[in-house]
Amino acid sequence: MDETPRVTVLGTGAIGYGMVVSLLRAGLDTTAWNRTRAKAEPLADLGATVADDPTEAVKGADVVVTALFDADADAAVMATALPAMAPGAVWVQSSTVGAVGTARLAALADEHGVAFVDAPVLGTRKPALAGMLVVLAAAPAELRPLVKPVLDAIGTRTVWVAEEPGAASRLKLVTNAWIAILTAGVGQSIALAQAWGIDPQLFLDAIDGGQPDSPYAHIKGAAMLSGDFDPQFELAGLRKDLALIAADARTAGVPTDLVDVLAQAYKAAAGATATPRDIAAVVDAFRPGRSEWPEEPAPAS
Repeated sequence: MDETPRVTVLGTGAIGYGMVVSLLRAGLDTTAWNRTRAKAEPLADLGATVADDPTEAVKGADVVVTALFDADADAAVMATALPAMAPGAVWVQSSTVGAVGTARLAALADEHGVAFVDAPVLGTRKPALAGMLVVLAAAPAELRPLVKPVLDAIGTRTVWVAEEPGAASRLKLVTNAWIAILTAGVGQSIALAQAWGIDPQLFLDAIDGGQPDSPYAHIKGAAMLSGDFDPQFELAGLRKDLALIAADARTAGVPTDLVDVLAQAYKAAAGATATPRDIAAVVDAFRPGRSEWPEEPAPAS
């Protein structure tokens, strides 16, 4: 493979779109595909090739990156794309799919003789556009130099977790559990301050620079105060991830009490609206006068 590999990104949602922008900025020949072509078309003005279907998109690519919603979407798209991939091409799987989903996708890659890299990312739309994602990756050592130019283009650093796929996806769920906890905690505190007649900005000022502080608390706190819930990390995505966390936790015998409560809070924040909202909207789940949170369905026995 050349030092500057040809790259294809399948899925140009919030993360995939930013990945393409970052790959182009790094000078990599990049093709993009999205199920709704209109979402990918603006990338053509930046220098990307926009393909009509996954098979066309992956032809001639050295590295194929998937940035889709879940394991079902990945499997459906790659079942078509894998047979068209060039000999020696590598599939970098960046969707958040959990350990079970990763095993399923790795097996699909193996069926087609395609090398597989488990590489979910940390970050939202803005870091993706800036090439400032953190990549959590698992792959055999011999594959790492092949995908390094791609990972370096989309992220500020890569954390190599293991050689076997699955470990990186588990670490992604660990980090998303923390993000869900932190964002809900900020929402609870802001709602309390408002209900008690305290300027909620004073909460953010009080923790600023101290041991309880977090840059993420200020990012999501600012969104809660302004009511700007334009999705950087969409509620639907985090709710999907919380379901993956709960399922993998139960498999490992880890109690899911907190995860279950978080799932209810984020479900309440989503409400009945079909409008995509950022996870900062969880503050609405803690407002005075809110009705009881919706119950999450019991896990299958």
